[in-house]
Parts: sequence; structure tokens; C-alpha cells
Amino acid sequence: MNTQYRRVLLKLSGESLMGKQGYGIDTDRLADYARQITEIVNLGVEVAIVIGGGNIFRGLSGAAKGFNRVKGDQMGMLATVINSLALSSALEAIGQPARVLTAINMFPIGEQYSNRRAIETIERREVAIIAGGTGNPFFTTDTGSALRGIEVEADVMLKGTRVDGVYTADPEKDPEARKFDKITYDEVLARGLKVMDITATALCKENNLPIVVFDMDTPGNLLKVIKGEGIGTLVY
Repeated sequence: MNTQYRRVLLKLSGESLMGKQGYGIDTDRLADYARQITEIVNLGVEVAIVIGGGNIFRGLSGAAKGFNRVKGDQMGMLATVINSLALSSALEAIGQPARVLTAINMFPIGEQYSNRRAIETIERREVAIIAGGTGNPFFTTDTGSALRGIEVEADVMLKGTRVDGVYTADPEKDPEARKFDKITYDEVLARGLKVMDITATALCKENNLPIVVFDMDTPGNLLKVIKGEGIGTLVY
């Protein structure tokens, strides 16, 4: 089957892993993600993944409650490792090999990340799940995703969220919000749209890494994006 993309960096939201629970990991949601990812690997797509940690701990909200910002961000990095281990387990349970690579040395929990190791992993049709953000505080997992997408030479960054694209305003709060089919990086920055943080958007722009924002929580959507069916919003 023809696919739009050969190699992708899939950014998953930690909050989405909560499902309807409000905290932690919903195993049904996790299993659904694993099925969708395996489906595109079976088409020959090479997949690297970065997951947020907001279902367990967010460094920024921790800092707002009095945590030291550096330690709060390090706690957030550990939350992404927990999510990455959960996803790798769900993938392996349905026969899809996966490898967790961590930005900071956490052997034997995961292998230390290098772009060469990640590329070798995805070329073997294993899923490379890259945890720990950039390994540094003050950077979001969006920025980590942009960086890893560039490093593994992905064709596109797929940002799987709870909403089906980029809107003029938050569609969950503003019924008048209008969805974009396509939008440039510059327009995202000029309008102050909350696609990703400014650092991540600028990094993608400088390195010509397009972003597709789409609803990952609807089963089958990941496959539709890979086949170029035009769902979500393209940021270019």
C-alpha cells in the first residue's frame, strides 16, 4: 500500500493515556495506541515515538506548587519513561518489537539514546520509543519531539492529541473556533496558537520538519494520516 510518509516521529500526549480515568494509564487506551502503531509498521513505515508525562507529573505545574523547577522537570522526565515502558510493553504484547531509549543513562530500564541507535532500531522495523525529553530541564516534550524528529531524519512529526487539528481558538472552549487544514509555522507563531511551544515550532521551521496535528484518540486516524487522507492540520 502506498503511504504518504516513510519515516515518522509520533508525539503522543501523556494526558491522552489517562483515558477517562483522570490520572495514570488507561490500559484500553494504551492497547488501542499499540494496535494503531503496529498497523502502520506493518505497512513498512519506520516509527519513532516520544510520549509526554502529563498523566503522571508535569514539571511546570510542579514548579507552580513550590517544587524546584529543575527537580520538577526531572520528575516529568521520569514520568515519560514510565509511559514509554508501558507503551513498549503493550506493543510487545501484540508481537510488535519495541525498544525504549532514554535521554539520560537509565540502564537497564532503557538504553541510552543516540540518533544512530534510534535509526538502527527503526530500520529493523522495531519501534523506537524515546523517553526523558531532551534530558535537560526547561525544555518541553514538544521540543524533545522536534529535536528527535530532526535527529532521526523523520519525514514528518505527527502530533497525536485529543483535538482533530489546529483551530483559531480552543475548540473545547470557543464554539466559534475555526479549524485550519494547513497553516505555516510563521502564522502559528504570529497568532500565538498553542500547537506546540515556541521553541519546538521554531526548531521544526528551521529544519523544515512538517507537523501534522490530528486526533489520535479516534481509532484508525493514524492510518488515515499515513495514507495522506488529509485529516488534521498540516503545519509547514
